[in-house]
Amino acid sequence: MAKPNPQNSQNPLRYLRAKDLPGLAKLATQATVSVTKIAEGVTQSVWSTLGAPSWKDKDQTRGITGLVYKSIQSVAQLVGKGTESLLTSLQPLLARIESEPQESAPREAVLAALNGVMGDRLMDSDNPLATPMTLRFQNKALTWESLPDKALLTGKVLIVVHGLCMNDLQWTVQHEGESFNHAETLAAELGYTPVYVRYNTGLHTSQNGLTLSNQLELFSALWPVPLTEISVLVHSMGGLVTRSAVYAAQQNKRLWVKKLKNIVFLGTPHHGAPLEKAGNWIDVLLGATPYSAPFKRLVELRSAGITDLRFGHVLDSDWQDQDRFKRKTQQEQDAREHLPLPDGVACFTVAATLASKRSLLADRLVGDGLVPLNSALGIHNDATRSLTFAKSSQMVVYKTNHMALLGSAEVGEQLVVWLG
Repeated sequence: MAKPNPQNSQNPLRYLRAKDLPGLAKLATQATVSVTKIAEGVTQSVWSTLGAPSWKDKDQTRGITGLVYKSIQSVAQLVGKGTESLLTSLQPLLARIESEPQESAPREAVLAALNGVMGDRLMDSDNPLATPMTLRFQNKALTWESLPDKALLTGKVLIVVHGLCMNDLQWTVQHEGESFNHAETLAAELGYTPVYVRYNTGLHTSQNGLTLSNQLELFSALWPVPLTEISVLVHSMGGLVTRSAVYAAQQNKRLWVKKLKNIVFLGTPHHGAPLEKAGNWIDVLLGATPYSAPFKRLVELRSAGITDLRFGHVLDSDWQDQDRFKRKTQQEQDAREHLPLPDGVACFTVAATLASKRSLLADRLVGDGLVPLNSALGIHNDATRSLTFAKSSQMVVYKTNHMALLGSAEVGEQLVVWLG
């Protein structure tokens, strides 16, 4: 057997298909224009320090220099449109020589990561690489015109929602040499039918929440067997999307929420994640001098979904009419509207920590490497804003990181106890 080429195995672009090429062309055009604007901003910053007058746009240069940059941007856009059209016409030919399956796990992982980082931009530009939200059963998107065989389904449905930069296939992980999936364990032990959600994690959590609520309303009306129960299993950002979906359902008087019985949160940053707060500090540092300020554009490429993780946004009011890259004062930092856990729904939470035991420092700073322990447990510095999980509905897993929650046998056993 030939040894795999490590360079090829580490190259994510090898998993992209012919149908992705027009989207990549559009993305490359946007990147060219953005980098040109960065360069122009640096040029203008240098001219400003020398006393040269600025144009009405402080990042835009004047005269011949400005004309050059404008020409580059115009040509890049024209070339991008032509390339996109050409690649579209070549798709059938290129598709014939492709051997990688259209929905291989590596390919979907690459697209999920791309959508997590800049999915909002992909959506706004109608880029075909943007991931639409779908409900999925047995690795296929549900279509209401051709639903699964009733013999494969039960009335106990488990909605499974992934986290940032991930997709539904990544619920299946390797644990001690074997494939492990919490949802499949609950299906085998308790008779649930798992229905997975795949979505664009680069969008605002409240946007995904509204879309999920609308899709679950259609799902509950068309499911081939009578629904007796809806439970939800979430990881990370998926918890924020789910809380937002429940709120949207209650506001819009959706019927599906009346069937909602349980929500289990795994490592959800209910009150934010420090890494995004650190990213916000980068905004400030780059903006401190006229030479580094133009490079803020690169930092600001990160998606709306990522910046929502700064404090755990779940509602439109948490982000609307605000500059999501602006550093806020201490008083303004967490100005979210408080959203309690939904009444009448059993809510459980699992938090992980890399530490071997709990301590004030470990709870606040260590956490699972991405989410602080208190954030995952719903604990806020202001007690009136804490989420109230019953003690019996909380679990702390030690020496475990954020992603390892998906493959923890200890967590799997607890889920069976809670939902059983």
